[in-house]
Amino acid sequence: MRTAPTCPRCFGPLHEPSVWSSAWRCDQHGDVLPFQPPRRPSQAAADALCQAARVPVWIPWPLPPGWLVTGFAEVGDERSGARASVVALTGPSVTHGPADMLLVAEEPGVGLGAALAGLHGPDPGAGFDAGPPHAKIDARGHPTALWCAGSVPGDRAVYVGEALGNWLWTIAWPAEAGCFIALAHLSLRDLRDQDQALDLPFGAFSPRLNGES
Repeated sequence: MRTAPTCPRCFGPLHEPSVWSSAWRCDQHGDVLPFQPPRRPSQAAADALCQAARVPVWIPWPLPPGWLVTGFAEVGDERSGARASVVALTGPSVTHGPADMLLVAEEPGVGLGAALAGLHGPDPGAGFDAGPPHAKIDARGHPTALWCAGSVPGDRAVYVGEALGNWLWTIAWPAEAGCFIALAHLSLRDLRDQDQALDLPFGAFSPRLNGES
């Protein structure tokens, strides 16, 4: 795993804040919020992300049979708080072998969801929601429409929409796992909510959180 914050849009190195600027800076994308080294799956990591997050920390609940939580990630620092959250999941594919999914909640302009989806970003782009939605899920009790993101690499399925004023990205590998998102009628909970006690099942750390394809 990386040991230093990186750019949420390209995963490249950042210049740290200095006496001349309080911002983290990417040579390619300018001032950005830092993508922190991903957290390995544990209850302590989930609690730390929820404490820092200013956006939802989404998880399907109940988890589908055989699915495990495989890590967490965030964009932001102590000054800004976490302005993007990622929950990684791994489970059985609809074909053969495992499937991976990342659930991203982020403020507009952060760019992490687009980067993980394989888009130039920082957001889904104009017209992504033209026409009827391709999937509908429940996010914290609110019906939420998702649209397929175009021009993504062929190895993944990407759905994106808006929930509670933030982007909601669902990114799944392999591409066939997109059927899981479209057809499973997922119900998402926000791990920050206090009126719940979820016994999360954890698996091995997901390399998808490192931006690996």
